[in-house]
Amino acid sequence: MNNRLTEFLLPELGVRGAVVEYEAGVDTMLGSRPYAPDVRRLLAQAIAAMPLLAAHTKLEGRISLQFQRAEGPVQLLVTQVECHLGEGRSNGPGSALRVRGMAKARADAGGDFAELLHGGQLGLLLEPEQGGQNYQAVVPIEGHRLADALEFYFEQSEQLPTVLRLAYHGGCIRGLMLQRLPLGEKNSSELNWEHVEALFATLGEDELATTPGLTILRRLFHEETVRVFDPQAVELSCRCSREGIGAMLRSLGEEEIADHLKTHGQFDVTCEFCGRQYVFSADDVQQLFLGARLQPSNQTRH
Repeated sequence: MNNRLTEFLLPELGVRGAVVEYEAGVDTMLGSRPYAPDVRRLLAQAIAAMPLLAAHTKLEGRISLQFQRAEGPVQLLVTQVECHLGEGRSNGPGSALRVRGMAKARADAGGDFAELLHGGQLGLLLEPEQGGQNYQAVVPIEGHRLADALEFYFEQSEQLPTVLRLAYHGGCIRGLMLQRLPLGEKNSSELNWEHVEALFATLGEDELATTPGLTILRRLFHEETVRVFDPQAVELSCRCSREGIGAMLRSLGEEEIADHLKTHGQFDVTCEFCGRQYVFSADDVQQLFLGARLQPSNQTRH
């Protein structure tokens, strides 16, 4: 399992955590667009965060994380994870988590996290798969690292003590998250949490980026009891499809489609996430609407 999410528990300290590791598909996803190096690193860190958020929420559906700044070198950064928690364990079928991400930035964008995005907003959107109510939270972007901004979100929106480390190096992405269990649960205390925070502070981004996840846990918590659960598969890929783009075109309506075809002769659609291009000729569009008349419409999220 090249890309995996591994959850764990420190039962004697009242702390839970998760470590995510991407070792395949990273260059393909990040190389789909000509990102500047600092933007590429920032996007990689946001991609690392998504399975960790999935581990926290236990949601079956989609989680979207968005960093937005009206003016600046990076205007928008979006990452998403599709969660199907009944699948993808090491002893089960399929891939439980599918992650993708994109950024809109100037070609010469450079600097650290604060220079690229400070002053903007962080938004988190949860979309349950089976008819549940969507949840959205928006907080100011704070901190000098993307991990700092997410820790601020947990503090402001969920009042849950959380620490994160996100790292990218040489085609590998890794992330580590620790959360204190609610006070009142077994062994959860402020004193234990301070001890865990002190151990966590010894971990640098470079060490995390170049060291397997289980080795990191052994180094940090070699004197503690660590209960490690079966890893969950993570797929780093876009879920765009010609069928999904076709559904989007149908949603525009025949009149608007006809006006566009009169001017351009065809539709050229580029996926914002993976950069894949889809071309629909006038005949292709005609078949889309003919098919829609012959069968019930399907809503496709893109």
